Amino acid sequence: MTTSIKASTKLGFLGAGQLARMSALQAFRFGIQVAVYSDRSENEPVQFMTPFSFNGSFDDVDAMVEFAKTCDVITLENEFINSEILRKVQEQSGTPIFPSPDSFALIENKLIEKQTFENAGIPVTPYKLVKDSVDITDFGKQYGWPFLLKSSKGGYDGYGNETVKNLTEAAKAFENLGGHEGHDILAEAFVDFTHELAVQVARNETGTMVYPCCETVQENHICVAVLSSAPVDESIQQKAQELAVKAAEAIDGKGIYAFEFFLTTDGEVLLNESAPRPHNSGHYTIEGCVGSQFENHVRAVLGLPLASSKMTKPAAAMINLLGTHNRPAEADHISEALATEDGHLHVYGKVQSKVGRKMAHFTLLGDDLEVTHQRAREITKSFEI
Repeated sequence: MTTSIKASTKLGFLGAGQLARMSALQAFRFGIQVAVYSDRSENEPVQFMTPFSFNGSFDDVDAMVEFAKTCDVITLENEFINSEILRKVQEQSGTPIFPSPDSFALIENKLIEKQTFENAGIPVTPYKLVKDSVDITDFGKQYGWPFLLKSSKGGYDGYGNETVKNLTEAAKAFENLGGHEGHDILAEAFVDFTHELAVQVARNETGTMVYPCCETVQENHICVAVLSSAPVDESIQQKAQELAVKAAEAIDGKGIYAFEFFLTTDGEVLLNESAPRPHNSGHYTIEGCVGSQFENHVRAVLGLPLASSKMTKPAAAMINLLGTHNRPAEADHISEALATEDGHLHVYGKVQSKVGRKMAHFTLLGDDLEVTHQRAREITKSFEI
């Protein structure tokens, strides 16, 4: 267990977006230096915060090794990378990476992820690897239409998956997702559900910290709000938390992890997806919990004792603020958000706004979840960015 922090300690992030930015802010609290490796040509949110900024491909082992050699520990902001590359970077640089390449290899794409958790006895949504129209037809016969086709690697915020209602749509989606180019494509059944739930788990050698079960509110495959604690029976919340801890243990995870679930109409909790990093569903924890997912991200990967995940108020509602214009970013109509007691605005520092792009979020704390959510929606309805 780490019992001290040297002023020279440098934490490196693979990825430089808002998730790394919010984790970096917590690292700075502890006097930790931050370095970032970005695979984007544009300046990303963390790159404005540190002089230790590198650019390159996530396929360039040599470049990533040179970056890793400048850091004491490396961690991930996204999963758009290959576990074998992570393993080579760790071996050649001597710098530890968390989540470890071994842990990451167990969930690095949606097919492996499903198999890993299924083998651990965790119920998952029905799925099948599909290679042609026969497989697709068979899946439709077994589970019914419509269903989802997903690229096994790289999907997020509605990208990398398509809802298909018939074989014609499925054939087109299969091509769009790269099925004819050798990409693994997963068919995933729709399940009748009442709520989409999420749980964050921080874990390292000092212990495990599990966060409250929250509800994610989705529109067009994009999360628009997060409500905590989830408005479901306490036994359901506890079940989701238990499954999340079991999933983190199944991959021997060190770091912060997010697990997303469906609560079916018959009361079953099914694991849908996981993320080996901070997650949008956990943004409310910055003010809503004693120790946020970002603070515990830093603590976990550095081997520090974990912070409490208890909520600071009975209710928290987080609203995702998406781009409303294609223009240089500018947050407009924010006066009410800034003036609201127990309201907290976070703007991510992205230079360019795009319609539908996650640009900021607003969290409101309160005593009643429904009232707090409604008020948060009212406060942010005129927000433009």
